[in-house]
Amino acid sequence: MAAIFWLVAGVLLAAAEMLTGDFTLLMLGVAALGTAGVSAAADTSLVVDAIVFAVVSAVLFLGVRPIIRRRFGTPPPTPTNVDALPGKTALVLEQVAAHSGQVKLGGEVWTARPMDTTEVYEPGTTVYVMKIDGATAVVWKGP
Repeated sequence: MAAIFWLVAGVLLAAAEMLTGDFTLLMLGVAALGTAGVSAAADTSLVVDAIVFAVVSAVLFLGVRPIIRRRFGTPPPTPTNVDALPGKTALVLEQVAAHSGQVKLGGEVWTARPMDTTEVYEPGTTVYVMKIDGATAVVWKGP
């Protein structure tokens, strides 16, 4: 009889996890299912079932949950807008020098300056966007 209680509790807790996404109820549900298995196999008392539930829960919370949260918790942010531009290539349209220049970046024309102010990039040169400084692309030709 106690095994059925643990089985139902485990299924309900695991199902309720879909509403939270925190992996807390899932760990408790798995612990309850494990306790149901032990209770059914060994016909243990309620006190032993509670101890089994506590031990399995502790192991899952301390050992498994942190790993699952790192892996599935929050997806890495996808850079958008200006944050997505560093690392992209650009084509020099007008000579890029310390105080002037234009590049074509992602179909748009941007003002640009070289990362190293002593360098000058001629039109037609492919450069890499290192960062965006206001409305200016800071570019580098590379090694």
